[in-house]
Amino acid sequence: MVPVSTHTAAPTEGIPSAPGAFIQDRLAGWVSDLTTLHELTERLAGTSTLDSALHELLVAGAALVGAARGLLVLEPADGRGPSRTIGLGLSHAELGHIETVPRSATAYGRFLDGLPDSGAPLASPDILGDPGLDPGCREVAARLGYAASYTQPLETGAAEAAGATGPDATARTTGRLGAAVWLYDEPAEPLERQCHLVGVYARYAAEHLARLLELERARADAAALAEELLPSRLPRIPGVRLAARRRAGPGAGGDWYDALPLPDNALGLAIGSVGGSGPAALAAMGRLRAGLRAYAVMEGEDPVAVLSDLELLLRMTEPSAAATALYAYCEPDRRTIVLAGAGHTPPLVTGERRTEFVETTLSAPLGMLSCWEAPSVEFTPRPGETVLFYTDGLLRRTGDTRDRAFARLHAAAAGVPKVLRQDPGAVADHVMRTVLPADGTDRSAATEDVAVLAARFD
Repeated sequence: MVPVSTHTAAPTEGIPSAPGAFIQDRLAGWVSDLTTLHELTERLAGTSTLDSALHELLVAGAALVGAARGLLVLEPADGRGPSRTIGLGLSHAELGHIETVPRSATAYGRFLDGLPDSGAPLASPDILGDPGLDPGCREVAARLGYAASYTQPLETGAAEAAGATGPDATARTTGRLGAAVWLYDEPAEPLERQCHLVGVYARYAAEHLARLLELERARADAAALAEELLPSRLPRIPGVRLAARRRAGPGAGGDWYDALPLPDNALGLAIGSVGGSGPAALAAMGRLRAGLRAYAVMEGEDPVAVLSDLELLLRMTEPSAAATALYAYCEPDRRTIVLAGAGHTPPLVTGERRTEFVETTLSAPLGMLSCWEAPSVEFTPRPGETVLFYTDGLLRRTGDTRDRAFARLHAAAAGVPKVLRQDPGAVADHVMRTVLPADGTDRSAATEDVAVLAARFD
């Protein structure tokens, strides 16, 4: 925590302090307060996710008002969500106890419900000794061991009233966002100066939260759109079982997969990635997937021809886009797979007796196949083996070099427990859980999409 300055004048006993010394103390206090606010707002500005910003706000506010515990309720007034309740020094069970108090009996609840005269900060300096409070408030406070509270509403300014326009105006007109409550172990009340500091900080924090809120909503909408563009369910073909997993990055990129039944009990499997993120990448992803389905129906037995047609489609519809793709024509009854790739990572076949990458010929990405068009390759999975098709994001998210990432993927597939190998979904889950960093240390790599398509042959 960043300590708050508590500069006070210390006059000599019996001798009045000089006016100059008093002014110097006041100036020193102002400078210290400004420095504290600058440090705290810089730390808040460095947060890039809504959850991290909420936590930083709660911690900084506790330092400003001199409290040890607290909670923050995010509940946008427009009702579009997301809603969250987080605690500082409070467990989930303790937060649950606090939420049993009727909202109308709490300062933060009155603010969130838009009740009259609820927009100002409110201090409860002696909860246990205040007979005017709801008995539930005093009971919960006694049970959790806090004796006072201070509530700070989080609300953005009215941009329309100020004549603001542009993309920031939408964020600033969100209105009520939530409220923060800080709890004291003993009867207490923040000083007027502390209330002023936390109020200034909260106004800045609300604007920052509003921007992150809009960003998270946009990401959620993009992720939902991406899911709609992918197959809602995978086909059931005798001799093979399928499973797919996708983990979207915050930018909602263009990683995709597909599986479609073909004549004579054949199966077409495809996976690919479109460079970039956002609506443009999603649109390109949808067009490529739709195009590949059409080409697979027409000439699915020749994967090179399918990718050549896809290459032409990309050049006509997305001349500046970068994309990779892999298409495999499978005959499950014969356990044969013929595949071709355009700049895509090689599949991995894994079973009880072997785990190895399929040796595919090198090829340029889509958009460059006129420079180098690789022939197709054929291989035969053994009974009980699973073939994993995956996008490059699975390797990049490891944060390792490419060679290390491939080795990590190979070790994860080889280490799938025997009891899980019967289920392609369990195999895919184990591989992703093992390969991807659990601590999220590589934040830049975590922006990558990941798609995995698993096919287990009987």
